[in-house]
Amino acid sequence: MDSSSTTAGGGTRREATRQKLYEAAVTLIAEQGFSATTVDEIAERAGVAKGTVYYNFASKSVLFEELLRHGVGLLTASLREAAEKTARDGGSKVDALDAMIRAGLFFINRYPAFTQLYVAELWRTNRAWQSTLMVVRQQAVAVVEDVLRDAVAGGELSDEIDIPLTAAALVGMVLVAALDWQAFQPERSLDDVHAALSRLLQGRVSGHG
Repeated sequence: MDSSSTTAGGGTRREATRQKLYEAAVTLIAEQGFSATTVDEIAERAGVAKGTVYYNFASKSVLFEELLRHGVGLLTASLREAAEKTARDGGSKVDALDAMIRAGLFFINRYPAFTQLYVAELWRTNRAWQSTLMVVRQQAVAVVEDVLRDAVAGGELSDEIDIPLTAAALVGMVLVAALDWQAFQPERSLDDVHAALSRLLQGRVSGHG
């Protein structure tokens, strides 16, 4: 799960090691669950010594918490970048929301194991990292809220919409639709899925738009 700073060549050796550990942990935990995954397995999958895991993270729980923070941070950045690019290109706020839907689908298609973990953890309430998960989730939703708020202010959307709930619904729609796509309709392309969600966003499912 590369961040832009790492892929741009500005990352340190420690950042590169953390990337390996993130990749190993997310794959193993998606395969066999958090409790069943050991630090030894994470180290082996990442190709590093067990001590390297503890050098970078105090425990398996801390590693997973940082993995969630890192992954959702990448998603948030991709959503914000999509909105900003649309604005630079002169698009509307609804265009920005549409671009964010596509960016979300692209992210999920690139990191399916992480997305499965993230969605599963949203439903758990007994994890040590629950508060962190709620914070990073809100950061992602807040990016969508900002665009919705601007759309209402500009008259593109009705001022009767519930902005926080609508933003959460849009994010949830992308997550669930993408997971369903990968699990049950893998023959579909990203363009197919995006087109279907775009119609929902723009109110064109009734055939009257």
